[in-house]
Amino acid sequence: MAIPATQLRPGMIIKHNNDLHSVFSVEHRTPGNLRAFIQAKLRNLRTGAMFEHRYRSPDPIERVVVDEIPMEFLYNDGDDYYFMNTENYEQTHLKADMLGDAVEYLTANLQIKVSFHDGVAVGIELPQTVELTVVETEPGLKSATASSVTKPAKLETGLVVQVPPFINEGERIRVDTAEGAYLSRA
Repeated sequence: MAIPATQLRPGMIIKHNNDLHSVFSVEHRTPGNLRAFIQAKLRNLRTGAMFEHRYRSPDPIERVVVDEIPMEFLYNDGDDYYFMNTENYEQTHLKADMLGDAVEYLTANLQIKVSFHDGVAVGIELPQTVELTVVETEPGLKSATASSVTKPAKLETGLVVQVPPFINEGERIRVDTAEGAYLSRA
């Protein structure tokens, strides 16, 4: 099944050079007056090698058909991340190096899809947005409502995103998992 490069998301499994690869991170770049492109960090599922590849926006990418089973994220123990099948309560665990940037969006009880290829868990697919709590940021400004100024905010998972100045510690915000960007208050 071919999809355009603009629909790449962290955690997807794609076929690149006749090998299965897990998408680690995706960055949409638009340099000056040049054409936009997608910079993707890929991990070869057979060898474990990581590399970056640049796709043009309309490039067709072959997405591998994998069995996607709805699961719930339970907890992590060091580099091991545990997921539970919501139908039969079986647990699966994946290593942090297999999940890549997706670990920055995992919170307890988050509903996700775990991808299985030939009976082996090969990755996860995150929802479009996740709600996370701000744990550390500079104090907010009451009057700053319509400016383009942003400030860094550290979230409960360790992810740092740029947020508007009116966001304070303890607030829940909605974050886009594709870009790792602030969307709105939750």
